[in-house]
Amino acid sequence: MEKAKKEIEELKKKIRYHNQRYYVLDAPEISDSEYDRLFQILLELEKQYPELKTPDSPTNRVGGKPGEGFSEVRHRLPMLSLDNGFNDQDIIDFQMRIQKFLKDDPFIDYLVEPKIDGLAVELVYEKGILKTVSTRGNGIVGEEVTQNAKTIMTIPLKLMEPVGAMFIPDLLEVRGEVYMEKDAFSRLNSDRKKRGLPVFASPRNAAAGSLRQLDPRVTARRPLNMFCYGTGIITDSKFETQDELMTCLQQWGLRVNRPYFKLCQTINEVMDYCHHLEEIKSQFPFEIDGAVIKVNRLILQERLGWKSRSPRWALAYKFRSLQETTRLIKIDVQVGRTGALTPVGHLEPVEIGGALIKRATLHNQDEINKKDIRELDTVIIQRAGDVIPEVVKVLKSKRTGRERKFIMPDRCPVCGADVVKKEGEAVLRCPNPDCPAQVRESLKHFVSKEAMNIDGLGDKTIVKLIEKGMVMEEADLYKLSFEDLLTIDKTKEKSAANLIRAIEKSKKTTLTRFIFALGIRHVGEHISRLFADHFGEFNRFRNAKREELTSVKGIGDEIADSVISYFEDVSNIRNINHLFESGIHFETMAYDSPSIVAGKTFVITGRLLSMKRSEAKELITRLGGRVGSSVSRGTDFLIVGESPGSKVAKAKELNITILDEDEFLRLS
Repeated sequence: MEKAKKEIEELKKKIRYHNQRYYVLDAPEISDSEYDRLFQILLELEKQYPELKTPDSPTNRVGGKPGEGFSEVRHRLPMLSLDNGFNDQDIIDFQMRIQKFLKDDPFIDYLVEPKIDGLAVELVYEKGILKTVSTRGNGIVGEEVTQNAKTIMTIPLKLMEPVGAMFIPDLLEVRGEVYMEKDAFSRLNSDRKKRGLPVFASPRNAAAGSLRQLDPRVTARRPLNMFCYGTGIITDSKFETQDELMTCLQQWGLRVNRPYFKLCQTINEVMDYCHHLEEIKSQFPFEIDGAVIKVNRLILQERLGWKSRSPRWALAYKFRSLQETTRLIKIDVQVGRTGALTPVGHLEPVEIGGALIKRATLHNQDEINKKDIRELDTVIIQRAGDVIPEVVKVLKSKRTGRERKFIMPDRCPVCGADVVKKEGEAVLRCPNPDCPAQVRESLKHFVSKEAMNIDGLGDKTIVKLIEKGMVMEEADLYKLSFEDLLTIDKTKEKSAANLIRAIEKSKKTTLTRFIFALGIRHVGEHISRLFADHFGEFNRFRNAKREELTSVKGIGDEIADSVISYFEDVSNIRNINHLFESGIHFETMAYDSPSIVAGKTFVITGRLLSMKRSEAKELITRLGGRVGSSVSRGTDFLIVGESPGSKVAKAKELNITILDEDEFLRLS
């Protein structure tokens, strides 16, 4: 047994090494047949001694039994999206914003890399062993896809420990893109056609669909890859630059797109390299839709911090969009849940980037006038990634004289109310809160998965409930009976019973979900969580003054004004009161005053005795604080456990408050 254990460990070490050479470094040292022989020996030994098989064994990549669904995983640090840039001026503006924020005008260099069009995921390693893999989801909560991700050969189950590399941290969160190469995508679709199966629209869709299979054995048969582009939390991180961090990830056995990383000393170098990547994008074996520009020095990233939805220190430069020519048949107007009237163009269907496009947003009357867009025009449509298609240009040379000018209505096309245009806005709005379109869209938002999550209450059912006069505001949903639902066409008893259970279940929710479900303008999922973490209970949020709202990190004047305006509307207050009367409740974090932790940045060094470091970080995040990886001028507190590192001296040098474990617990 002891001999077998030693041989198995040696084989696993060899196979991991050759996996890294082949999949990560693209520099194999042995033939495929020799690799297969090593793998087969390991397989046989583990069959003979099943008690010696460990979770990090390379033989675990074949996929396990099908699951029943995907559980939710909350990211310790949100996986935020990036601000987009579309031209050189956007890149210049990005640098100017950084310099204005930093004020002291430090030297800034940038790391630029291709933006892979894939599915964002987070890998969590504990003491070097892969524990959890989750999708980005809404940035705060994703889906766990660990068993599926383990079938991807470019994701190591155990980190490497090469000579000279930095120690492996107790906790390492790695973020990257799962993707499918172009040739592999073509082969997959060709095979699906032969078997009479529907084909995937794009490599990105194929990668997303493959990773989200309930049966990991299906994922194992799909040719998926992964590149790492960054990290979440790293315990005791001593990295100084993004470039250094990426180098170390590669040494640990993780795959980074190193040949196409470029360190740029000036913003002109950044722009030149972005243009170069756009010129050669067709030469990549995988789809790229832009370049990602990051401030290289991590201490500057720390100082720049985050806005509500994106980091200040990074920009996604998007390549020119895919474009096609088609005809604009007619223009109609849609009314959203905030009353905004949006002109939408109906097109002769055209395929762009694997998607069949039938409609395009025209934004507002100013945009229509500026581009002189008319019904029956021949137009150029563009689509960038998952962004709603838009009209780029009208081909006036194609006009026949039959084209019709379009003017936005002065009355709501749904309820007939006189539309209004607020100062400083280009958008027309319907001011009638009882407008059926606003009611419908508000209800759709309220019941959505990210909000109250009322499963089974689809768009068609909502429309029928409104038409029958059963539901006119969110609180009316909780008055519905089993018998009411049976009066709706084609609703069966089982469906009605399931929907009643889903409505009842939704009464127990979280403060974050409830705030988001209200549909306050500018208050998305991330902002809702910031408010929930800061205020802890709904009444404190509802009664907050403007100054307290803007004191929440990431909240500006526009969002604060929107919240105040929402709670000044008596119809909104009436609806909220009815919701609570119907039985909606959630666990609150009631503080007598705002948490001292909220809005502060903490760094941890040394070993904590009363809790795991991950638990401490989760507590800080839950209380509205932020966890940093290194001590800088932007750090508010350093928490010191047993055997602390050099961060203590750095904190003393910068006059940062140092807390022992007990002091931190009293503070929180």
